[in-house]
Amino acid sequence: MSYREKISDSELGERLRVARESAKTTQAAAAKAINVARTTIVAIEQGQRRVRPDELQQLARLYNTSVNSILRKEAVHIDLVPRFRKLVSSEDNAIEKSIKLLHDLVAAELELETVLAVDRPRNYPPERPILPGDVRNQAELDAQELRDWLGLGGGAIFDIVSILDLQLGVRVYVRQLDSSVSGLFAYDEQAGACMLLNANHPAERLKNTGAHELAHFVSTRREPEVLVVVENTSSREEKYANHFARCFLTPGRAVRQRFAEITAGQSHLTRRHIILLAHSFGVSREAMCRRLEELKLAKSGTWDWFVANGGITNEQVKQVLGVDPEKSHDFSAAQGPVPPRLGLLAREAWRKGLYSEGQLARLLGVTRCETRLILDGAEQEENEANELFKLS
Repeated sequence: MSYREKISDSELGERLRVARESAKTTQAAAAKAINVARTTIVAIEQGQRRVRPDELQQLARLYNTSVNSILRKEAVHIDLVPRFRKLVSSEDNAIEKSIKLLHDLVAAELELETVLAVDRPRNYPPERPILPGDVRNQAELDAQELRDWLGLGGGAIFDIVSILDLQLGVRVYVRQLDSSVSGLFAYDEQAGACMLLNANHPAERLKNTGAHELAHFVSTRREPEVLVVVENTSSREEKYANHFARCFLTPGRAVRQRFAEITAGQSHLTRRHIILLAHSFGVSREAMCRRLEELKLAKSGTWDWFVANGGITNEQVKQVLGVDPEKSHDFSAAQGPVPPRLGLLAREAWRKGLYSEGQLARLLGVTRCETRLILDGAEQEENEANELFKLS
């Protein structure tokens, strides 16, 4: 069967466009490689002119890919990389690697969904475009509205990943990234909302990054975003996202109530109060203190005063809580090489004989050892299948 019987000329042209833009190659360079005019490349990518087999081989080499990866019927071709490149002009290698990792993880999950004929349910809240006026007021209202919509009330959020993944249907991946990159967000019509968070960061910071990217999902859904450590917060979009994250993780009413309970009968705000409040909401001591300043529950400059006077140390936290804050939850170790849902898809595809262990390793971008960890127990589960309840 020829490739044209597997995919249409328009689909093949779109795949070639995505591959070219992902490889940072111009239409002029592609035209030169196969000795045609640039307008011919335009026509090929628009599905108006069929690409010949020899041209396809040359273009695949130029784009640093294979003919098989372009032609595979089940392969998923999304343009997350080109979309990010239009946003991020930096040649920062750490950002480039993070973008490619997100792209590859999303493409792998979509491919497995395709071969298994399953869909990811989406429970997306309505978009809330940023309006004229004070973005902080809108961010607080939008954050509280989303909490109410999710049924979270005023309780602390200890697992932002589960809220994003299970309650909203966002494709969220937690992987070890360069320390300069906190997180990425992208939206694609086919893939939906996608996020990548840095597993190397402390749990409180990872949670804040997740809430920050959630703000972009709520307000500027179709604009990709890269959050780096040194972030320019001058734009209205970033100011909105930062304030949304604070309000979503530490809602004003709940903080005021907890503050009143903890400081009852006290005359001064102490380190112990900050430690207990931060622990109650699962945020950093600095984030909690600055939120108190914002809510006028503490004087402006309170955190700076603590910093100038010895700070609030991990040893002090250990004395108050009885736990070592440095032994934070290791998301990458707890989650494994891939997110739980993606791991389940991989196990099912392997169990049905659709992919070999080596094929899954290449598809998911993990080692053979990590693939075996993902597949561990799948055979036993298959043997037990007759004794378990069958899912409808």
